[in-house]
Amino acid sequence: MRMIVCMKQVPAGTNVEIDPETGAMKRMSGETRTNPYDLFALETALRIRETLGGTVTVLTMGPPQAEEMMRDAYTMGADDAVILSDRKFAGADVLATSYTLTQGIKVIGGADLIICGRQTTDGDTAQVGPAIAEHLGIPHAAWVAEVIKADEHAVTVRQDLASVTQVSEIPYPCVITVDKDSCVPRLPSYLLKRSTADRPVRVLSFEDLPDKNMSRYGLVGSPTSVERMFSPPAAEKQVYLKGSAEEKADALFGILTGKKII
Repeated sequence: MRMIVCMKQVPAGTNVEIDPETGAMKRMSGETRTNPYDLFALETALRIRETLGGTVTVLTMGPPQAEEMMRDAYTMGADDAVILSDRKFAGADVLATSYTLTQGIKVIGGADLIICGRQTTDGDTAQVGPAIAEHLGIPHAAWVAEVIKADEHAVTVRQDLASVTQVSEIPYPCVITVDKDSCVPRLPSYLLKRSTADRPVRVLSFEDLPDKNMSRYGLVGSPTSVERMFSPPAAEKQVYLKGSAEEKADALFGILTGKKII
């Protein structure tokens, strides 16, 4: 069983820089972390490997600093790690991102099962996983709340959709995107950290991909455009009310009705 887990490094807080011309987020600025949903995807793959055997490769598109995230994946049990890193990939929307990941998947030999987190915390589109499946021409199941069974031929999942719950059996090769709380991600292992310290993280550039058509990548290959992107405003000013319960209630009423200005 060959499995690929697509992961992403996302901002760890609200202190991010935005390119004023392209509206794209500057990935090299601010603190980053592994997209939380992707930890559930990785745990899902590791549990399937424990049952069926095989390998788990983590794949990401991002700057070289994504190696830190990939090494964290090693400490959880991933076998291999690949980063798609090139300035030509910058500014990609869902379509260009999913196409670039698809090209990377082809370079590393494909997979029986491709697993993504349901969405990322910086984009929230929940579309990259299904788009990968469409580019590859294989079936997919999104919003997976539980992997019921995985055998040598197919994976059976429960999807919690908008108004219904659906159980689907999907033959390999396929893509699934898993939701949070579908499992509990394991903690990093110190022993694995030591044993994988010298394990290489493979980096692929634009020149390594089979399709060299620049109209499919990065900002150039992104049909959607963002009118404006900005960092979230700072937290609202906090107001502390003092006095008895009645005095606090009167003060709060005054604030809500506009009769008292803070």
